[in-house]
Amino acid sequence: MLYFDHCASTPPYHEVVDTFAEVMKAHYANPSSIHQAGAEADKLIARSRSLLAEQFGVKAEGWLFTSGGTESNNLALKGAARQFRSRGNHLITSQIEHASVNDAFRQLEQEGFRVTYLPVSATGHVDLKQLQAAITEETTLVSIMHVNNEVGSIQPIEQIGRLLSQFPRILFHVDAVQSIGKLPVKLKEWRIDLLSGSAHKLRGPKGVGYLYVREGLQLQPLQSGGTQERGMRAGTQNVPGIVASAKALRMSMQAEEKNRSRMYELRERLIEKVARIPELKLNGSADAALMAPHIVHFSYPGMKPEVIVHMLEQHGAIVSTKSACSSKDNKPSRILLAMGASPGHASGGIRISFGDEHTAQDIDKLADMLSQTVAQLKPLERSKT
Repeated sequence: MLYFDHCASTPPYHEVVDTFAEVMKAHYANPSSIHQAGAEADKLIARSRSLLAEQFGVKAEGWLFTSGGTESNNLALKGAARQFRSRGNHLITSQIEHASVNDAFRQLEQEGFRVTYLPVSATGHVDLKQLQAAITEETTLVSIMHVNNEVGSIQPIEQIGRLLSQFPRILFHVDAVQSIGKLPVKLKEWRIDLLSGSAHKLRGPKGVGYLYVREGLQLQPLQSGGTQERGMRAGTQNVPGIVASAKALRMSMQAEEKNRSRMYELRERLIEKVARIPELKLNGSADAALMAPHIVHFSYPGMKPEVIVHMLEQHGAIVSTKSACSSKDNKPSRILLAMGASPGHASGGIRISFGDEHTAQDIDKLADMLSQTVAQLKPLERSKT
């Protein structure tokens, strides 16, 4: 079975699984305890924090460990908005953010915050001029994802950071869940104040996330009950998960440049083959400069995507429709609608996302399976009309 759903979750490195098991067996003490066993567990967390810091060129104190990308996003957005509400109550994001960002802003609106949802182009990109025009004296936070988790569009994070540097009272949050380990992420150079990541998106364990919080910045906690993680994230830390996630991040980032080049080649190969199937319409762009290396998204307008997913699975390939968090609802894709797609087009989306274990032969097999699937579905399409 060929697994092409890396955006939802990735197969963990064997070394990461071994590390998780070893730490879980040997270091089960609570890292907040004052005895020696607790101190040893706490040292492992500190070492993991330092490892993250080394990969990004920042201080170790800047990293908090959470339960995943969703918590990291919620803590960053709600924690910052509430902490600095005295400065203003206006927030800015885009129309195509992950559900954990979009829903967090909807909740903040219920608390009285005013949110601007920036439109995007047909390729899924925000416009810098529209962002600048949206800024007011009341703006305290801008949150724009680096790579869209559904179609793979890369946002101009460096340019946004440069623009926001003119507004020192505005914090800049980036959801980098789909970009860490796939693309360069430069915290200081891009003037990022808050950045979210998730371990299981880069071959680490589920249940562990990271949140970079710029030095000197304090967030209002989402939960109370302890002083862990600089007092911003109470709760006993997941020691084996944290250690294993740090190992996965190091391994992914060390191989990033080599893997990125190869995945772009695979992406181009798949797009060329999908272009020969007229029923399938590419979403986003074929331009590699605009899109992430590991995601190809297309639509079969008028066909239910779950039908395609299950038929491909019968042929031997696992793909997805949209974000795993939203895949079980039957609504048209919020992301594709924001990109200007018709409801029929937005309802037939299929996401293919791959990793460093895939080969050109795997892509060729997938393309053959897609061709066979479409050939089987065309009679159904005609019967509906």
